[in-house]
Amino acid sequence: MSPRILLLGGTTEALRLARRLGPESIYSLAGLGRVPDDLPCQVRVGGFGGAEGLAAFIREQGIELLLDLTHPYAAQISANAARAAELSGVACWALRRPGWQAGAGDDWREVDDWAELVAALEHFQRPLFTLGREPLEHLHEIPLHQHWTVRCLTAQQAVPRAEIIGARGPFALDEERALFARLGTDVLISKNSGSASTEPKLQVARELGLPVLLLRRPELPAVEREFAQLEDLWGALQRRLV
Repeated sequence: MSPRILLLGGTTEALRLARRLGPESIYSLAGLGRVPDDLPCQVRVGGFGGAEGLAAFIREQGIELLLDLTHPYAAQISANAARAAELSGVACWALRRPGWQAGAGDDWREVDDWAELVAALEHFQRPLFTLGREPLEHLHEIPLHQHWTVRCLTAQQAVPRAEIIGARGPFALDEERALFARLGTDVLISKNSGSASTEPKLQVARELGLPVLLLRRPELPAVEREFAQLEDLWGALQRRLV
């Protein structure tokens, strides 16, 4: 009999894995973006109330294995998952997607936080933000010499000196080239997610000789098993079922 799995998702890999799970397992989403309605497993949307709430859910639902396939920058969720696994006495496995690596000719600069990012942007005029929703909290701070473009999951009305684009990857290379050309982008801001579906923007920046500001990855907690590739995790899961 298959173990009852709780899969913490939100990434492309998590959705791919959810399509392979049976009806006894649960795919959990924070609630941002589209909620799939065609999965063979159960789907849960919303938070748990921290590590203690997650541990209580694991016990109540008889979960036997916790899988953390959240975004590499979802540090708080990953910390809650590791702690909840300890509290509930179940194993926690995590997919730790490798980050992108700079190549020849790339001008990549890492920053630690928003304040450092703003300072690094001082001499640019047309930044393209692909960080998610965080820049939306700072639209009132846009310098007079800058026009921002913010690409996140949901669009909203434009504000002075800013355009907000709602879009979800994967993004095609030619589409990214057209976007950069339309915007006159002179610097790209991104998280180092390591996702193939959003990597084309880096190629466009490379082709145009544009700098890329990367928000440094957070430290994630150690768990019982970590995997760099989805198929390695799936193989280990299959062996566990034997």
